[in-house]
Amino acid sequence: MSTVSIDSGTGALIVDGNRLFPIGVSNPPPPDSKTPAGRNGLEEIAANGVHFGRTGIGTWNAELLDGQIAAQKELHATMASHGLRCWLWLGTTPDLPPQSPSPNEQLLTRIVTAFRGDPALLAYKGIDEPRNPFRGPDWIRPDGMVRAYQKVRSLDPNHPIVVVQAPRSPVSELIPYRPTFDITGVDIYPVSYPPGLHSDSPNLDINVVGEMARKTRQAAGAKPFWMTLQIAWSGVTPSKDFPRIVPRFPDNRQERFMAYEAIVNGARGLIFFGGHLTQVMRPEDAAEGWNWTFWRRALRPVVSELASDDLQPALVAANADSQVTTRNPDIELVTRRTATHVYVIAVRIGGGISLVDFAGLPRKRDGTAITQGEVLFEYVQQPLPPPIDGRQAPRTIPVAGAAFSDWFAPHDAHVYRFAI
Repeated sequence: MSTVSIDSGTGALIVDGNRLFPIGVSNPPPPDSKTPAGRNGLEEIAANGVHFGRTGIGTWNAELLDGQIAAQKELHATMASHGLRCWLWLGTTPDLPPQSPSPNEQLLTRIVTAFRGDPALLAYKGIDEPRNPFRGPDWIRPDGMVRAYQKVRSLDPNHPIVVVQAPRSPVSELIPYRPTFDITGVDIYPVSYPPGLHSDSPNLDINVVGEMARKTRQAAGAKPFWMTLQIAWSGVTPSKDFPRIVPRFPDNRQERFMAYEAIVNGARGLIFFGGHLTQVMRPEDAAEGWNWTFWRRALRPVVSELASDDLQPALVAANADSQVTTRNPDIELVTRRTATHVYVIAVRIGGGISLVDFAGLPRKRDGTAITQGEVLFEYVQQPLPPPIDGRQAPRTIPVAGAAFSDWFAPHDAHVYRFAI
């Protein structure tokens, strides 16, 4: 049985004793999916940094439950064999009436009892977007979800419950859901024709991700939150009802910016949604059930960075007591500190292309000043040419008087690491 908890100091997951910044996909590739190179799809995403995939169904049914549980257990076993964990969707079952027992309570009890000892289980996914305005008067009341949360935790105290909210829900309507989850989240998909269809924010830029992260952080209170970012969604998938929709996907630079902006604004996990929407894939990808073209062009480089040994220590660390600052209003940033390094993660949300000044780096543990840092995932030859000899190393940043500067264009993201 796996044991998953939350580090109270950071909001990071603790999985079998190890801290983790979780990276997931919803939905994962089918178990028999193959990449264009012939590699098993689950093996491919796991090898490149994905930690988990969403499983479960929205239509758990008492009459069919034994078969549904068996099918999901088989899927969990297959995903675990490729090094992936599972985020089990409980459908509509986590909504219990005051009277007990109820049909939903019986369903929920059977599902949780069946999976609580599953070594592949990472977390439960609760009711999806319970306060979405599109539910109209049928939005899901918090009271029933609180009762369900208490029931699940009594049956399984070793796996958290995650409730993802809609981007259109205001903070005042989300705060009452705090007792229904261990981790909350929001999905936001800003890349479409025209932009901005997914939320009701007047902000049509992809930096709306930061706006939604800040709103979700406020709604979460002291609890952590994850962000669900775009591969594809209904707003970019034509249908009979909406035949004039034009497919549109984030490119690599946009996906990378959105991921880092979510992190800068407090997200403690990321999920990428829509790789399974075959209706907007190339035919060869649709035949495999997953968008391998998008994976190769946009997503794989991003998750590989996020899951790297260079960056994971920063993603599971606490925010530093003393934060690096800038006077540039177009820069969002966060400073993290570990026993050996200070990290500064910075994104530019708009404006022009310019040098940006940063100040406030701490001194090293021995009291001396930091004189140099490195920019993760950006490489130059060391020593600089000529001659050109192919000895590449991370790009360095000089530091003087606890300050440094670097170039930023709109939607750039840089990760700085300083040894202390």
